[in-house]
Amino acid sequence: MDAPAGLRILGTGCHHPAQRVASTVFDTRLGLAPGSSEAATGVAMRGVAGDDETASWMGARAAEAALHAAGIDASALDAIVSTCAVMEQPIPCQAALVQRALGLGGSGIPAFDINATCLGFLVALDLIAASIAAGRYRRVLVVASEVPSRGLRADDPVTAPLFGDGAAAVVLGAAAPGEDSALLAWRMETFADGADACRIRGGGTRIAPGDPRNDDRDAYRFEMDGPATFRTAGRRLPRLLTRLLESAGLTTDALDCIVPHQASGGGLDRMMQALRLPEARTVRILGEHGNQVAASLPHALHHAIHAGRLQRGQTCLLLGTGAGLSVGGAVLRY
Repeated sequence: MDAPAGLRILGTGCHHPAQRVASTVFDTRLGLAPGSSEAATGVAMRGVAGDDETASWMGARAAEAALHAAGIDASALDAIVSTCAVMEQPIPCQAALVQRALGLGGSGIPAFDINATCLGFLVALDLIAASIAAGRYRRVLVVASEVPSRGLRADDPVTAPLFGDGAAAVVLGAAAPGEDSALLAWRMETFADGADACRIRGGGTRIAPGDPRNDDRDAYRFEMDGPATFRTAGRRLPRLLTRLLESAGLTTDALDCIVPHQASGGGLDRMMQALRLPEARTVRILGEHGNQVAASLPHALHHAIHAGRLQRGQTCLLLGTGAGLSVGGAVLRY
């Protein structure tokens, strides 16, 4: 997308699970020296959803906060979009479950999912901006709610201490006359030669009910080849960022706020160094919340806005990687 689209963030919200788990718990569980898990992942604490905190329930709580911030009643929404990576259940779509959890089960508001794993929120920005520009929608709720803690191998020292549960939501609308909020540029590239680097093999039709491979419990757990993911990101992100900023007509120096996907401590460090991004303008919430998969980007954006690090009229770069393997970014004028 090269031409600016008049898109305005009307409100943001998030939900944190009541339970907090420190990385030292994983040190004990995995037989590691105290501090090892935090040093390896960059995560000190994270939220872990309780039995009653389903993904749709958490998404609805984040949505209520975003609607309150926007000053909009949920009944005024034109669409509800879920961008989670791993749904609460395969059918129906998670957006329908969020709609019901918001008390809108009889509303008729369109509800559908966009799944681009960790980049789901970025894809939603582009598609919703186009829909708003076409006059199809005026106000759209985007929700990302993830419970990765239930899909990890407890004995995996790479993934178990890295991820955290949580939800974030954003209400998007058209920029009114006199408002300069806009989606200035958007870009995504997918390199499916690396599709097996981040995956969950089970849960779809590839390993079907009744298939003997259902006995492989690890087929339903998240698997990640971290080195392969980092290599792809290191090769692909610099070119993507150059093209993205060219489309926006900006330089790195002109960016007021940088919101990366909170992938891992090492991943963030390497991305910052490779792209020469200024640390002082970069939002990091990984240490307190872990990698929240698709909720990572909208949660970090919410944090930036509520901490006063992104204010009206300022520019923001959203950037990250996702399973696929994909790299993507967007430049917003907030």
